[in-house]
Formats: sequence, C-alpha cells, structure tokens
Amino acid sequence: MDNLEHQPRLSTVDKLRMLHEITKTISRSLDLDEVLNLVMDTLGSLIPYDAAGIYLIETNDDETSPYVFKSKAIRGYQISFELIEPRLRMGEGFMGTVAQTGKPIISPDVSKDPRYFHARDLTRSEMLAPIVSNDRVIGVFDLESDDLGAYTEDDLAVLQMLTSQVAIIIEKVRLHDEVVEKKRLEAQLEIARQVQLELLPNDDPEIDNFDVSAYIFPTEEVSGDYYDWVRVFDDQIGIVVADAVGKGIPAALLMAFLRASLRSCVQIGYAPHIALSKVSNLLRGSIEDNKFITAIYGILDSTNKTFVFSNAGHNPPLLIKPDGEYKYVEYGDLALGMFDDLHYHQHFIRFEPGQIMVIYTDGITEAVSPTGEEYGQERLAKRVLDGFHFSAKKLIDHIRKGVDDFTERAFLDDDGTLFIIKAK
Repeated sequence: MDNLEHQPRLSTVDKLRMLHEITKTISRSLDLDEVLNLVMDTLGSLIPYDAAGIYLIETNDDETSPYVFKSKAIRGYQISFELIEPRLRMGEGFMGTVAQTGKPIISPDVSKDPRYFHARDLTRSEMLAPIVSNDRVIGVFDLESDDLGAYTEDDLAVLQMLTSQVAIIIEKVRLHDEVVEKKRLEAQLEIARQVQLELLPNDDPEIDNFDVSAYIFPTEEVSGDYYDWVRVFDDQIGIVVADAVGKGIPAALLMAFLRASLRSCVQIGYAPHIALSKVSNLLRGSIEDNKFITAIYGILDSTNKTFVFSNAGHNPPLLIKPDGEYKYVEYGDLALGMFDDLHYHQHFIRFEPGQIMVIYTDGITEAVSPTGEEYGQERLAKRVLDGFHFSAKKLIDHIRKGVDDFTERAFLDDDGTLFIIKAK
C-alpha cells in the first residue's frame, strides 16, 4: 500500500462538517489505538496524502537511547522498524524539529530541504504539525505526498484542528488510565491493609503482675509496622515490635514473613538473640538487598518480673520509673536481613513495681508538626510521664492524643506503633 488513491478535495464547509463528525466519534472512545486509526482512515477525505503517520513522544526504557518517537498509526509506508521506532532525536529531521520548536512545517520540495529524513523514495512534499497538550508537545502528525507542493496553508489549518482533537483524546485516555491505575493501587493498598490487620493480635495479652497493651496508629498509606505477642508458658509471653522498610503490599508481605518465621522460632524454643539471628538469615536469602526489618523481640516473665530481649536496629525502648526517672535503653545490633550471618546480643531488664516500658516505632518520634519539627524522644517521655497513672490502654490513647495535637493531623506520614508494658 505504497500509494493511496487521492480523494477529491472537499469544500471548507464539507471539511468542517467531517471534522465535526470525527470529533463526535473519537470523543466517545477511550481506546487510543482505535481513535488514531479512525483518524488516519478518514484523514484522506480531508487532506489527500500518500503516506501519513501519528508519532508520539515517549521516554525510551533504555535511558542511554536518545530516540524518543514511537508510531501509533501509520499509512502508506512499507512497514519497517525505522518507521515504527524512528531513529530521530529531538531537533533532528522534520519530526524532531517540529517536536522541539512546537511549530508546523510545510515543505513543498523535500529534496531541497536539509532537514528531510528520507523514509519513502516517492515522497516529494511533506506537511507536519505538532500535537500539543497543556503547552507541551506530546507528538507529531506527519503527511507525505508524491506530488511537489501538495500542501497549502488551508490544509495546515485543517491538520492543526485535527491535531488539537487528537491531543484532547490522548490526554483523555491518559487521565482515564491514571484513574484506573489509582483505583488499582487503592485496591492493592486495601489488600495490604487487610493483610496487616490480619497479622495483628485480636486482643491484648493478660499476664500476672503486668498491664500490657499495644496499638498501631492509623496512616493513609500501608507501611511496615507490626507487633505481636505469643504465649510461651503460663507466666511468659514473647513480644515483638517491628518496622519493615517500605510501604504497601511489599512491606505487608515482609511482616507476614517475619510473623511466620518468628513464631516458628518461638515454638522451637529459641532465645531472643538466636531467634533474631535465624530470622535474619532467612530474610537475607529471600529479599532484595535494599530491604530490611528493624525489630525488638523479647520474653516477658511475670514470675521473675523480667524482660529478656534482643534489638535488631530498632528504636531504643523507653523505661520510666514512678519517681519520674527515665532512660532509653540504647543497646542494639543491625537490622534483620541487612547482611549474612548476623549475630545478636541479649539484654536483661528487671521491672520495679510501677515501672513502665514503652516499645515504639519511628512513626511516633518522627511525626512532624506543621512547622517541620519532629515529635522526638523527649516529648514522648514527657507525655508518658504525664499519663503515668493511666492504665496501659488509656496511656496509649493519651500518647496518641499528644501526637495528634502536635502534628495537627488525624493521620501520620508513617505507621506508629506503641507496645506498653506496665508493672503492677
């Protein structure tokens, strides 16, 4: 189909009528390929041509490649890779020049124009118009003729009206695709949120001599916070608070992996430092290099009133005595999954009557005020002191209100978790 039969030229009124019909037809479709092919099929009745193409500017997957044009609909060419993927840079050839300048070109004799990129042996004259959306050139409409001087300014005016409609439908399709993608991501986030919620315990643990409660502050996005408790013996429970790097489904899956691995270690009876080492090695062999989890895992013993734990790169627990003295327990090792064969140390805390321990994630301490100031460890400690007389559950509500008041927002940027252990 090297030569398309020339159609008789229509009057201006007929052209406008046909443009109106094309506009009505394409406005009802969200299939870009269908629309562009419809435009090409009816174009010959408006402006006779022997070859034509609609080329859009797209970022090449290969960042080292300078070529940016991709054909979306072509007619009258012998199909070749050079036409489907024109090897033209911005500013090169007629097409590159139009894309770069945003101005149309009418070339009555391509043989005398140094900008001409040879694509057809029979081409003698050519007309091109930019496809512009939001003041940005997004493509080029190209018409070629076997006759010299085939195109006039009137033809260009018609072509420009057509390109404006093409630009509208392209943006309409792109906006529709963005809405579809947004809905898809929202559905994924909802799945991730459900996964996250399913991983959490249904209630707080009950253990002699202690008041224990935990909570994850809600966020608008799903991130990787997680807490869990599991009964080891009648007087012992295993406690974990963790934070996986990243958000969404990947973070939720990391947490599911951690939960399954750590619960398996608890059933075997591994001490906290051995359990974290085992879990870290499992993670290292299963995740990408830039993924890791910070976590605190320990055993709370109600008979001895002790907490034996290991810290894998997590925020230091806060310890507060009834007299107001407090400290952050800074012992810790590297995050889970960062390197091969990580070893963890074990630490020991003996609770005094009334003493409180708060395990938290950085979503709390890194919550930001409208002025950009972080909530910080100091404010957290003072807030706990202010609500020292509350039960563990009410203390969580007290801390949450303090963070909400500080940020002046209902949601945090990152999940924030609190796990409070209060010695009776």
